[in-house]
Amino acid sequence: MECIWGRHPVVEALRAGRAVELVYLSRGIHRTGIIDEILRLATERGIRVQWVDRRFLDRLSGQANHQGVAAEVAEYRYQTLDGLIAAGRQAPDLPLILALDALEDPQNFGTLLRTADAVGITGVIIPLHRAVGVTPAVEKASAGAVEFLRIARVTNLARALEELKGEGYWIVGLDAGAPLRYDQFAVDVPLVLVVGAEGRGLGRLVRATCDLLVSLPMRGHVAALNAAVAGSIVLYEVLRRRGIA
Repeated sequence: MECIWGRHPVVEALRAGRAVELVYLSRGIHRTGIIDEILRLATERGIRVQWVDRRFLDRLSGQANHQGVAAEVAEYRYQTLDGLIAAGRQAPDLPLILALDALEDPQNFGTLLRTADAVGITGVIIPLHRAVGVTPAVEKASAGAVEFLRIARVTNLARALEELKGEGYWIVGLDAGAPLRYDQFAVDVPLVLVVGAEGRGLGRLVRATCDLLVSLPMRGHVAALNAAVAGSIVLYEVLRRRGIA
C-alpha cells in the first residue's frame, strides 16, 4: 500500500475502483461537494474513514498541501507495452501515444498526464530507469488523472519506439532546435509524441529513433518552454487538426 493525498487524487481513486484501504479526513474540514462525494463513495465501498488531526496528515504526506484528505491505496499498476499496442488497435479514433524520455520533475509529469487524459490519449510510455514514475506527488499534480490512463514502463524507450514503428506509428520528437514547426506534420496516422527531459531534451538514441522532430516558435526572450507546457500544446494541436477539438 502507499499513501496518496489531495481531494482530486482520492476521489478519482475511489471512482476508478482502485483498492483503497483507508481514507483520512482532517477534523473540522469544510464540507464541500467533493468531500461529500469522498464520504459517499467510501461508504458505498465499505471503506473505513478516519478523522485525524491536520498535523497527522502533514507528517503522513510530508507536506502541507494535502487539502485535509489522504488515503491508503494499492500501489499503482502499470500497463505493458503490448497492452498499449492492443488498446491502439481497438481505439475508435487514430491512436495517439505520449512517450516521455527521462522526465524527472513530478509536477511536469503530473501536468502532462492531466493533459493526456483531457485529449483522450491512447497511452503513455515512460522509461523504467532515470525517470520519475507514478508517485503520490505525481498523482496530486495530475489531479487524479493517472487513475484513467494506461501508463507503461519500459526498460528501453528507443526499442519500444521501434516496436511501435512496426505497428505503423510515426514517432514525432519535440525538440527546441528543430526546423519543422509543431503544426507542419501529418496527423492522419497513428502517432507517438516524444517529450524529452527537462534541460537536456531528447536522448541520443531516442532522437535517432524519431521519424521527425518538431519545435514550437519562440518570439520572446526565454530559450524554451518547459516540458509540460510544450507537450500539452502539441497534444492539443494534434487533437485540433484531427478535427476532434
